[in-house]
Amino acid sequence: MRINVLQHTPDEGPGMIADWATRHGHALYIYHPYQFGQLPTAAQTDLLVILGGPMSPNDDLPWIRQERDLIKALMATDTPIFGACFGAQQITKTLGYPITKAPAKEVGWAPVYRQATVIPDLPATLNVLHWHEEMFTIPAAATLLFSSEAVCNQGFVLGHRIVGLQFHLEPQVTNVREMVVNDHAYIAGSVLGQTAADILAAPIPEATQTTLFKILDYLTN
Repeated sequence: MRINVLQHTPDEGPGMIADWATRHGHALYIYHPYQFGQLPTAAQTDLLVILGGPMSPNDDLPWIRQERDLIKALMATDTPIFGACFGAQQITKTLGYPITKAPAKEVGWAPVYRQATVIPDLPATLNVLHWHEEMFTIPAAATLLFSSEAVCNQGFVLGHRIVGLQFHLEPQVTNVREMVVNDHAYIAGSVLGQTAADILAAPIPEATQTTLFKILDYLTN
């Protein structure tokens, strides 16, 4: 399987998604459209992963619109798509739903709560990394998958081939460090009230990898 990853900033890479790909013997190709303007074709894609980034789907940039063209083409062929943060927002924007300011800016570690059991064996509560102040609207045909105390729309599943999460399951310890040291100014104003040191000191729960792998297995089985 060829997994095409769309990365949108140097400090938010595929993390544990790469571990899942290696475990299953899949080929991982990482694109940086914000820098190089390159995107894969739909024909080259067996699984599309759309990562986070500091931009908004509401920004009027050619590569952002081109990403949505790719998403639309993959939806037409029932190709699996996984989106994290900006990536999840891009999916719902492609479907015609608005991206808006969230009720609260969330940056740091906080729990999300499972809202549906359509993907088997996901934990009822999961402590995850948040790094956002915008949110997606849940598509009418989708199922709400996770919510947090501050933001209801934290995850959705659409059919058996699309999952979008507002939060991050993919970062490993070094990825979290990379996000914090490069983007620590963004922490200010978060409702979670955590400092850069607080975020760095928090251990990554084992359940984040387990949950991520179950979601990717669900999309590709």
